[in-house]
Amino acid sequence: MREIGIGLLGLGTVGSGVVRLLQDNQAKISSITGRRLTIKRVIVRHPEKHRDTKLDGVPMTANIEDMIQDPAVQIVVEVMGTIQLAEDYIKRLLQAGKHVVTANKDLIAQKGGELVDIAAKKQRDLMYEASVAGGIPILRTIVNSFAADQILEVSGIVNGTTNYILTQMNQKKVSYAAALKSAQDLGFAESDPTNDVMGIDAAYKMIILTQFAFGMSLKLENVTVEGIDKVRLEDIQQAQSLGYTIKLIGDAKEIDGKASVSVGPTLIANSNPLAAVQNENNAVVVKSAAVGNTMFYGPGAGELPTANSVVSDIIAVTKDIGIGITGNTFNSYRHQVAIAPNSAVKSAYYLALKVRDIPGQMLALTRIMAESKASFRQIFQTSSDGDFARVVMITHEISLAQLEKVQEKVAVLENIELISSYRVLD
Repeated sequence: MREIGIGLLGLGTVGSGVVRLLQDNQAKISSITGRRLTIKRVIVRHPEKHRDTKLDGVPMTANIEDMIQDPAVQIVVEVMGTIQLAEDYIKRLLQAGKHVVTANKDLIAQKGGELVDIAAKKQRDLMYEASVAGGIPILRTIVNSFAADQILEVSGIVNGTTNYILTQMNQKKVSYAAALKSAQDLGFAESDPTNDVMGIDAAYKMIILTQFAFGMSLKLENVTVEGIDKVRLEDIQQAQSLGYTIKLIGDAKEIDGKASVSVGPTLIANSNPLAAVQNENNAVVVKSAAVGNTMFYGPGAGELPTANSVVSDIIAVTKDIGIGITGNTFNSYRHQVAIAPNSAVKSAYYLALKVRDIPGQMLALTRIMAESKASFRQIFQTSSDGDFARVVMITHEISLAQLEKVQEKVAVLENIELISSYRVLD
């Protein structure tokens, strides 16, 4: 049986999982691919820290040139977690004729187009299934299973850290700060959780999903992004009383041939399957013309779930090598980038306001809604301290342009302050 040499860039959580799966499932993988996959070389920043890894006889160095120059390595797995260094390494590896598998969502979202072009020119495979939703095989599913269908919308929970935090706030009635600390203590959140809690990580994943679903390669500035750092326990409890659960939702939809992509806290009706996705799990819903709504659920991170997606990519590349068809892009669907105007992006919205408890304020709110040609389906006062009352409303479906008009008009009022505004998904 012919051998395929595997190289590893990085040997952290995911890298160790890849080693484990390749070793534990060697016979099954060989029977599927017709090749024996063998780890030939490892590149890490500090080789001395990995001496206990079960890789007897495998060279482990810090010099990328060792990997580039090694003819025994045909497929390189990049799980370093950086951007600039990983970009440099992957470019050099592709130029040197290596196939590359990566789990680096930040890199693919920002530099994927350049890397794909290099891979195509060198007739090498570049795979990145693990860059979105960990163990959920969503990218390959979109490419293969929806190839004959028109995708209308891709949405869901694509960040496990924020979903864990919001789950704790929902179930244990703790503050955002307390839930974040719990996530950090358990290793679900980094010591610096900015990318997760501010929605940036989810936005990068939505950029990749948008490219697969609609063929449009967007930039971060094309995505409307809001994190969960300002979600209040009062809003969590208010949503529960109304039959909703607040989740950080990424959403990409096509509207008249144009894309609208956003990430933000959203009230999800408890009857919606997304409301039941708890803790660090992810779920992606694909809405298509022929099939309708299909939800893909599973762990969004972790050693073995993410490693499984990486190894699936390795197997796909190995099969391509075996039949001589390397160099085809992971996703060849391309469409001109066009962003939908705010007037075309519509949803219902939850608005929480701090209103001075004096006569005439509800009339002022009603007037603003009328001037913005917006209406609400529910409005009520939830509490008052004698000076200020908390007023909550849920609008009928309005455009994002109308919402912005309402926000602008409220912002100039002396006696009314908009505390939060979130999309509502029934």
